[in-house]
Amino acid sequence: MTPNPPITARVIVIGGGPAGLMAAEVLAAGGVRVDLFDAMPSVGRKFLLAGKGGLNLTHSEPPAAFLGRFGSRQRELEPMLRRFGPIELRAWAQGLGVSTFVGSSGRVFPTDLKAAPLLRAWLQRLRAAGVSFHMRHRWVGWGRNETGAAAAASRHALRFTAPRGEVLAEADAVVLALGGGSWPQLGSDGAWLPLLAERDVEAAELRPSNCGFDVARISADGLLSTGWSEFFRARFAGRPLKNVALSLRASNGEVFDQPGEFVITAGGVEGSLVYALSAFARDTIAAQGRAVTHIDLLPGRSAEFVGAEVARPRGSRSLSTHLKSRLGLDGAKAGLLHELLPRDVIADAPRLAAAIKALPLTLMTPRPIAEAISSAGGVRFDALDDNLMLRALPGVFCAGEMLDWEAPTGGYLLTASFASGVAAGNGALKRLNT
Repeated sequence: MTPNPPITARVIVIGGGPAGLMAAEVLAAGGVRVDLFDAMPSVGRKFLLAGKGGLNLTHSEPPAAFLGRFGSRQRELEPMLRRFGPIELRAWAQGLGVSTFVGSSGRVFPTDLKAAPLLRAWLQRLRAAGVSFHMRHRWVGWGRNETGAAAAASRHALRFTAPRGEVLAEADAVVLALGGGSWPQLGSDGAWLPLLAERDVEAAELRPSNCGFDVARISADGLLSTGWSEFFRARFAGRPLKNVALSLRASNGEVFDQPGEFVITAGGVEGSLVYALSAFARDTIAAQGRAVTHIDLLPGRSAEFVGAEVARPRGSRSLSTHLKSRLGLDGAKAGLLHELLPRDVIADAPRLAAAIKALPLTLMTPRPIAEAISSAGGVRFDALDDNLMLRALPGVFCAGEMLDWEAPTGGYLLTASFASGVAAGNGALKRLNT
């Protein structure tokens, strides 16, 4: 079989998510020829999925608070976010003809709440700038052994599988923006890990982030049982718990305490408040085998008020009727009390009142990474220089969720992905111009 002719490019970008597309835009604006490869039939698939809920682009909170959302990685991400943060991202969207607005929670959305118009306008601009797109091209390895000084002096050769067979491509620089490990059906499957390991690039294990958890409960015989009872699952799976708060003292001593809402699942919990808690809970489970969080079922009421209302004489009324009439506790909230508390606690007014304000819920395992909104782990920042270039592979840059960072939902994930794409694109430009 005659091999496919090699593709020659100035810069190859692998990955068609926000980070890769932004790197391509920066490079093309700098006058560089860019060829973008992606394993999927079209680019921006996870970006479009995010748009189904209204495309939360970024957040409007002050810079210090915004940076604080990135936890232990804020030092590494700060230079990128200072250069291309929420203000710059909104201006960039406006430049594509997409206006944005700040919602009541401080989150920033396109005025039409859709991702597709923004992506269409962006791709049109990229094509007009000369970016070439190669879809259904999956990166499967290096074209030749290039390490150390040899790599610095040569072009980079990469192998791709494509519908027409294996394709070889060569470029002066490469930007990898291959995503993490969540939603593999949309292209982020972590298959790049062994390819970088071949070149001695250090990466942290990919772990689920912004994910749900399986739970455990105390059974009637006092033992810890995994999952909900059949009765509770059949009645409440899929039900939201609104106006609650979750708290957890993590294994590293940090305390999570935040109001919000979450959803009961067939075997545990998920939803926005659980996602915000997920990094704390995941790391605590890894260190201790489980994470015991506490649910405040009535965060708007003081412990003294709840105690007084529970202790009021209820006469011939049932406890369920009493809790509903005095405290508004019914449905899934009341069901959780019966599911998670021993009978002797439910029968004891002071202990029941204390549990309403701090109901212990044991989280046993995070849900699989394929179900998570995002992932933690990836290429370690120690393996990169200040321009996001791999120290072991001069001329190869990394961006987006394949880097070792994580953030909660709320626009932080997208903003940092865009910002790292800008940084990697500028890093590649700088190298090409030196």
